[in-house]
Amino acid sequence: MQSRTGWSRDQLLVAFYLYCRMPFGKMHRGNPDIVRFAGLIDRTPSALAMKLTNIASLDPAITSTGRKGLEGASAADRAMWDEMQRDWANFALETQNAVRQIEGGVIELCNVEPYIQSDAEDYEGGEKLVATKVRVGQSFFRSAVLSAYGFRCCISELAVPQFLIASHIIPWRVDARNRINPKNGLCLSVLHDKAFDSGLIGITADMTVMVSPKLKAFNDRFITETIIQFDGRPLRLPEKFFPSQEFLAYHREVIFQDTA
Repeated sequence: MQSRTGWSRDQLLVAFYLYCRMPFGKMHRGNPDIVRFAGLIDRTPSALAMKLTNIASLDPAITSTGRKGLEGASAADRAMWDEMQRDWANFALETQNAVRQIEGGVIELCNVEPYIQSDAEDYEGGEKLVATKVRVGQSFFRSAVLSAYGFRCCISELAVPQFLIASHIIPWRVDARNRINPKNGLCLSVLHDKAFDSGLIGITADMTVMVSPKLKAFNDRFITETIIQFDGRPLRLPEKFFPSQEFLAYHREVIFQDTA
């Protein structure tokens, strides 16, 4: 194992890869994923776990709830955090490449759904690069959002992975810059994702659920029990990557249907 304290760029990229895909409560030295990746980057599990909590100290979603992580984030940690914020899509691709270089195969985390390999080989030249970037970005966004919410719907708390969606607050087609930004995402069940995307539910500025009058007009027991009952209830907040108030305001103003 390395004795020096400085982390290389590739090592930091791997650490950020794990931070974005791992629930906060799993960031400890006993986690099998941390043990495995620590060996791959020539660090101890304790050092890698400490690095993840240092990264966590830079996340307002962590610090705003009193969970400070370790306050030893380096200048390199801060620079990479800023780099990630500036261009989520390229950063997702770079972290993916760093991990694939050390693993040499399909990436799989015990606590995250397996990475789905790109079918970019069906494309050529520039099309292949674009397809790969899109696939990696989609995988990054889903993993980052679902892990942030502990793999539970933030409205119903449903925890069946096959029924969970990393839902965009500002739609994919509207804002290319924030397509991969996990702060533009909510972990929702398939049903609540469809209702949110259709503007039949929204999120208030104080992070409570609001149901559209249009949906309330339905005299339907199923809709009442699965959606309307959550009207006015607080959202299950994420452990990291707190949803942007700017993005939620856009959804309320542009997508939410506030009339019957």
